[in-house]
Amino acid sequence: MTNPVPAADLDRVTGFAIPDRHVRGRVTRLGPVLNDILSAHAYPAPIEKLLAEALTLTALLGSTLKDAEGQMTLQAQTQRGIVSLMVCDYKNGELRGYVQFDATRLSRLGKNPSLSALFNGGYLAVTFDQAVTKERYQGIVPLEGASIAEAAQSYFLQSEQIPTLVRLGVHKDKTTGRMIAGGLFLQHLPEGEVGRERLHVRLDHPEWQHVEALGSTMGADELADQAIHLEGLVWRLFNEESEVRMLAGHDLSRGCRCGADYIQQVLAKFPEEERAAMADEGGVIKVDCAFCSKQFPVALADFVPPAL
Repeated sequence: MTNPVPAADLDRVTGFAIPDRHVRGRVTRLGPVLNDILSAHAYPAPIEKLLAEALTLTALLGSTLKDAEGQMTLQAQTQRGIVSLMVCDYKNGELRGYVQFDATRLSRLGKNPSLSALFNGGYLAVTFDQAVTKERYQGIVPLEGASIAEAAQSYFLQSEQIPTLVRLGVHKDKTTGRMIAGGLFLQHLPEGEVGRERLHVRLDHPEWQHVEALGSTMGADELADQAIHLEGLVWRLFNEESEVRMLAGHDLSRGCRCGADYIQQVLAKFPEEERAAMADEGGVIKVDCAFCSKQFPVALADFVPPAL
């Protein structure tokens, strides 16, 4: 583990592998990108923390895509919860996310409401879309656990039967109000040898128990400590392993794919009479982007469907 580390280790995700343990992992830390996304909405503290954790998880999972133009989407949705919808996605290093919630009901809770108090059931959906092969994979599981990290672990166990550990940490500076979030993602992979039991159905396998025990010692404060480089986090956990391979890292950025051209393409999919019904008295369709909180007015008189 002699890879050079950057001077500033924020808004980056990097992978690693422990061959002798049949384990792969990811570590990430978000800073300016996280705060840019959060700044689009005046979220109260509990929602802000929830979305920060979800965006960190999205960076960890999305960066496993081999297809650079592929997209990974994380969605938590309920019908009775204070949070009715949370959506985050990752595409080619770009992150975005938002939360829909009932502010009145939220105000009746304490400062640190549980995941069950916020969602009241519901489900967690993880979707991988491959741009090159056009393949789409989606797993849906009940939204369970004390945190979004535990819900993600449940997803991999139930949907893919892969032992997984997720650790997330969020810190907010009381002076500046800026947030830093970090995450660790570990998975035990099958050996793939013919005739052998697949490791990912062995939750009690000693290799996984060893790695899981080490990973569980990683504290939330360490993950969100920008003074510790990501490679340093991996070293702290696994410096006694015979080999740890650091993989290429990826820079992260805030990415919202809304824009005038995109809005025109979406509206072109609707029949002319439906577009007319969307317009206000002045003949203007006002399209809001939930991710970046921008509004795009489109005048029907000036609307020209883009060429196919």
